[in-house]
Amino acid sequence: MNASRHRVTSAPWFTSAATVVLLLVMLLAGGQAYDGFLSLQVMLNLLIDNAFLLVIAIGMGFVILSGGIDLSVGAVLALGTMVAAWLLQVAHWPPLAVIAAVLLGGACFGGAMGAIIHVFRLQPFIVTLAGMFLARGLCYLISIESITIEDPLFVALSQTQVPVLGGFLSPGALIALGMLAVAVWAAHYSSFGRAVYAIGGNEASAAMMGLAVGRTKILVYAFSGFCAALAGVLFSFYMLSGYGLHAQGTELDAIAAVVIGGTLLTGGYGYILGALSGVLVLGTIQTLIAFDGTLSSWWTKIVIGALLFVFCVVQRLMGFRQKQS
Repeated sequence: MNASRHRVTSAPWFTSAATVVLLLVMLLAGGQAYDGFLSLQVMLNLLIDNAFLLVIAIGMGFVILSGGIDLSVGAVLALGTMVAAWLLQVAHWPPLAVIAAVLLGGACFGGAMGAIIHVFRLQPFIVTLAGMFLARGLCYLISIESITIEDPLFVALSQTQVPVLGGFLSPGALIALGMLAVAVWAAHYSSFGRAVYAIGGNEASAAMMGLAVGRTKILVYAFSGFCAALAGVLFSFYMLSGYGLHAQGTELDAIAAVVIGGTLLTGGYGYILGALSGVLVLGTIQTLIAFDGTLSSWWTKIVIGALLFVFCVVQRLMGFRQKQS
């Protein structure tokens, strides 16, 4: 009995299952404590309000699976909002061209960091930290003030409500869910996904197997940059503005969501779908605090920090148990 319990609690999927259970417990507790908490629209609002975070967490999931980290995503999101706002309001570009330019720029920014990490054998933490400062700085080269977006397409997308099961979702939430579906397929059913898992598990072994380690790393960071830029577009729909201070600390929220969702920080194991459960946990914490009405919003950070600490310790203990067995 003890042996079988040991095998279950030391299995890498255990944290993913624990996250789903935690989410259900939090939702049930909220439903017992607050009237209307479990209403359909409140649940859908978790996706609407956190669509941009889900997209960033998807990209971050691939980076962490490959054994890396990307601290630039929040700054790239902000830069995406600034570039979009400036091109729309000052340069008067067509909105579709603006969206394409922002997405391409984000992918190139991430790909450049991936190339630097691979070619110069630098730590991802340092390179992406530099990328974070660079992206934030570029925001203020464009404008030190917030730029309001008045483009009709962006305004329409901001106000559109897509009917779902008697409630509604925003276009941004639907885009995020579509992105999640594509990412899950890429992670588990494509050669790119298999290479990412192999590199995260053991980069030297992956190279000996003939996998294109350098190309895969560059693509992983390019994809993360693309996701951050797409999150910037969705955030532009949500806020209808570009600002250099948008999404401060979002990179840490994304890392927390990925880890809480069950992806090992050491790389090589995890589920991209876990990003959804991780984001929903963070969103549920925020909603519980909002429904309570007496707690400061800073309690969100405190609870998320405590959860992240617990999940990191659990992951470490799991790794120790696996070595012992």
